Amino acid sequence: MRPAWRQSMRLASILLALLLGACAQVPSSPRAPDVEFDLTGRLAARYGDESFSGNLAWRHAPSADEMLISTPLGQGVARIAREAGTVSLTTAEQREYRAADAESLTQEILGFRLPLAGLADWVRARPAPGAPAEIERDAEGRPSRLRQSGWQIEYQAYEEGLPSRLRLSYPGLELRLAISRWN
Repeated sequence: MRPAWRQSMRLASILLALLLGACAQVPSSPRAPDVEFDLTGRLAARYGDESFSGNLAWRHAPSADEMLISTPLGQGVARIAREAGTVSLTTAEQREYRAADAESLTQEILGFRLPLAGLADWVRARPAPGAPAEIERDAEGRPSRLRQSGWQIEYQAYEEGLPSRLRLSYPGLELRLAISRWN
């Protein structure tokens, strides 16, 4: 059996990769002029019989992303950054991994590719361009469920017109996201 910290690190890496399509919000980094959103919240993930919960800070722009995942007490677990055609993942132990894209990075680190395309659109309750999608809507016309690229996204709550609670699932993997702040 793997040590608990190793299981948590592996799951945190999965979460980071999942939430990629963008990466960590680093408080000291300047805000890029093309930032589309900046969000913070809590996340929980389950992969097989492993689980992880923590905090998330994510800044997304078409040209770059930053994502930081930390423990519930605020200790950094991992950071993912996408910029200039490269994706990097830095662990709490300061190990850094790089790849041309998020899918290659997860293949290298986790041993399998995660279908990450679309996440930046999904958190905004819209399908990603380029792939067929099925959308179910609630009584107010907002997406309540979205299916795309093998993923199912359930929109469990909205605040001020933006999703505030989401459940993303893919065979063998479940991610829950509670967004507390959108900018």
